[in-house]
Amino acid sequence: MMIKKKKVVLSYIITAVLLFALFLVAVNTGSLKITPKELFDGLFIKYNKTVVTIYDLRFPRIFIAMIGGAAMAVSGVLLQAVMKNPLADPGIIGISSGASFTAVFITAFFPTLYFFTPLFAFIGGVAACLLVYSLSWRGGLSPLRIILVGVAVNAMFTGLMSAFNSGTGSNYSGAASIVNANITMKTWDDFQTLAIYSAVGLVLSLLVCSKCNLLALEDKTARSLGVNVNGTRIMISGIAVLLASISTAVIGPISFLGLIVPHIARLLVGSDHKRLIPYSMILGAFVFLLADTIGRTIASPYEISASIIMSVIGGPFFIILLRRSDKRHG
Repeated sequence: MMIKKKKVVLSYIITAVLLFALFLVAVNTGSLKITPKELFDGLFIKYNKTVVTIYDLRFPRIFIAMIGGAAMAVSGVLLQAVMKNPLADPGIIGISSGASFTAVFITAFFPTLYFFTPLFAFIGGVAACLLVYSLSWRGGLSPLRIILVGVAVNAMFTGLMSAFNSGTGSNYSGAASIVNANITMKTWDDFQTLAIYSAVGLVLSLLVCSKCNLLALEDKTARSLGVNVNGTRIMISGIAVLLASISTAVIGPISFLGLIVPHIARLLVGSDHKRLIPYSMILGAFVFLLADTIGRTIASPYEISASIIMSVIGGPFFIILLRRSDKRHG
């Protein structure tokens, strides 16, 4: 699908402006209000108690939402490129739940290893991905079979995690809350953890843009061009699992974000991954921050988790895509 360069540039600019505007709205969502000028002065010129409070309480949450959204969106783009499956999403095929379960397990039984939770979450995501791949393989990877196996793997890990959550020990409940898609009480330490690992994954994703484009070709054609198809798939899958797992370890399992954002992005900037991946970062940050902001305001003073907002929006979206895929693949 060819998209005019002017439309691509316009899409980037409009989405970036909307993200900045949403950032200002998110900063002012709550009992404390502040103008953009007061915010700038308080951050860079003179001390302002309100700005300090907002900086400590709201800024980590906002930045975590943006980085986590960008990481999950790019993870979805990469998985869809690897599987040639428009329905691929780290939440749907069980990667997020595998990472989430591992994070709960480590935190509950080995609290001294809490600092390494993102690493163990990555291992759990890899295990879930390998499980889905191995159980789906029958002389090839059928898009529908991957989804069915992924749903089963997702249900298995979710059930195991619920078993921890319903345990009698307080450690279980505390561990489950870490990966329960609630970013209300996140701190700058959580942001630092997410930012470091996500930066690595996002930079790597930008380096494999051309390889993602080659995977869109038939395997025989790609091999004739000198591409190690299986090796490339494994490498890109690893990057996708890294992004999804780290996000899950910090913000919890978020369904459908990696499904919705890539499809909207393709409509606006096309299927060239050199445009698609950078734009998905911006759009993913916007969509997840929007979901979190809606969750904070729609039932104020109570909050609705951003994961619930994404599920409400993503469920119907997934059904529509599934019906389209079913017609296409028979």
